[in-house]
Amino acid sequence: MKTRLLLWILWPAFMVACLGEGLLFSLVDPEELMFFGHAIELSHEGIYTIGFFIIWSLCSFSSALTLYILPGVLGDLKGDSTDRSLI
Repeated sequence: MKTRLLLWILWPAFMVACLGEGLLFSLVDPEELMFFGHAIELSHEGIYTIGFFIIWSLCSFSSALTLYILPGVLGDLKGDSTDRSLI
């Protein structure tokens, strides 16, 4: 069941991170990025990779928080059969 929980968290976050990175880097050129006033000395692929993992981690945190506050989801993992879902 913990594998299912990880899948519920990471897969939607991955999909949104793909869309978010495409949208972000279609609007922002990696050569124009500055970090505390200094130019970033990485290749475009390096900047894309770091950006993807930052977006994916933020989206994963959001998905995990959503599952945490939904009633009944964590009870199902513990074997509790009481239905406390919102739907």
